[in-house]
Amino acid sequence: MEQRMAVNQKEYQVRKLLGKGKGGYSYLVWDGEREYVLKQIHHEPCDYYQFGNKMEAETGSYQWLKKIGIRMPELIEADGARERILKEYIEGPTIYELVVQDKMQPDYIEQVRKMCRALYAANTNIDYFPTNFVVRGGEVYYIDFECNPYMEEWNFENWGIKYWSMTPELKAYKIP
Repeated sequence: MEQRMAVNQKEYQVRKLLGKGKGGYSYLVWDGEREYVLKQIHHEPCDYYQFGNKMEAETGSYQWLKKIGIRMPELIEADGARERILKEYIEGPTIYELVVQDKMQPDYIEQVRKMCRALYAANTNIDYFPTNFVVRGGEVYYIDFECNPYMEEWNFENWGIKYWSMTPELKAYKIP
């Protein structure tokens, strides 16, 4: 049976589950012409992260990251009643997939370091875990909208980089 999900007044056919994060499930959806990512907010407990209003956080973070100039998918629509976000689908492998397949390029790390310069100047961190980054046409996109006030312990150099190569930290991580 075909699964469908609506965002505001428009329905989308669910093609597949892309993944589950701290704040929601992301699905690849189709409207008959184009593919998108539909994020369904969830309220499952997360013992290492505190949430406020997740919809406000998603839309507010998107606006903030866009202002900073971070390369990311366009936010198409938000449905507060259903707690759903519809965004542009950036097709390509994740940094996680590239690391596991031994196809990581040094330029991808340099592109993220360039993002970091803009983020740190704006007193901001993003979630540097490699499943949150996709490469399309040689360009790295941050596909999540999560951001937080800058803390040195959670910056790319002290936390994120540990997962951008075949380190013990990455080897210990398993994608569900």
